[in-house]
Amino acid sequence: MPNVMEFDQMLVNNADFLRPFAVTLTRDSETARDLFQETIYRALANKEKYNVGTNIKAWLYTIMRNIFINSYRRKSRQNTIFDNTPNEIILNNNKNVVQNDALAQLNMKEVKKTIFGLPEIFKKPFMLYFDGFKYHEIAHMLDEPLGTIKSRIHFARKILKKQIHRF
Repeated sequence: MPNVMEFDQMLVNNADFLRPFAVTLTRDSETARDLFQETIYRALANKEKYNVGTNIKAWLYTIMRNIFINSYRRKSRQNTIFDNTPNEIILNNNKNVVQNDALAQLNMKEVKKTIFGLPEIFKKPFMLYFDGFKYHEIAHMLDEPLGTIKSRIHFARKILKKQIHRF
């Protein structure tokens, strides 16, 4: 791994090409800006995983693409419900619901407050899982056994269900 200053300089020198790629993926300048910032954050947070000699542009492209894909999957899961009738119809939530953005914002604030109130031992694996990482990836990142990670995420969910009673 390069020293911190070298890595930071490589990141700064190679980050500009990510902006057009983010716009291409999202087709929205605001969302692209968020994706770019998240990519830089993840790169800095995981700089110890960068191998010297590896093409940093390819590494950054991969991080951005994975964030975009995980975000897309998470959004599509949140917007679809399954009807358990024999014909297994898939219904899209957004078609018949009038959204109240003010109420949704209040609810999200409460959810975020509750998540950040979790004990650190549960919060870190839960947040990584929420960000789209798989159990084995989280176990590797936190250097913990897979069963421990699954257990901590399970208990985090249990705590959140108890504390968030309005949903």
